[in-house]
Amino acid sequence: MTDNYIQLNKDNILRLGIKDSEGNDTGNVLEFDLEDTTLLLRYQELVEKEKKNRIWLNNQFLIIDKKQDHKGKKLLSSNEEAKLETINEFFKKEKEVLDMFLGEGGVDKLLNGRKLGWTSFKEINDIITKQIAPYFDKTMDNITSKVKELYKEAVEKGTDKEVL
Repeated sequence: MTDNYIQLNKDNILRLGIKDSEGNDTGNVLEFDLEDTTLLLRYQELVEKEKKNRIWLNNQFLIIDKKQDHKGKKLLSSNEEAKLETINEFFKKEKEVLDMFLGEGGVDKLLNGRKLGWTSFKEINDIITKQIAPYFDKTMDNITSKVKELYKEAVEKGTDKEVL
């Protein structure tokens, strides 16, 4: 028995190859299906959750700043240590939010072995806002026009109740 295959269409797939800091291809790729109607909803959720995370970070710093600081036996004071732990928690929350949008392991692909820090966090946000988000208006228009076309064909055939 021979295997039969179908070839899937990938016309509306945005593929972003990832290079390291020296310009070498890492072999990692992020893919976004620009016809995925959940993509825009995930982006909206990303923006909202990042906003909440930044408010949380700011509030944590305000709380820490109100506490009396103690120099200890260690290099950092108690408040400095608390702030660093808070920042690490912030990055953990942000990584979860970014992976929700980029796909599982997306942040790790972009970090390419680096740790998530302020510079790499900014780089990832720049990639999303400058290289991915510009496709969203086109995506929404494309999805809307395809739905309208589907509805138009259904009305012409008299099957609008079945399609919708």
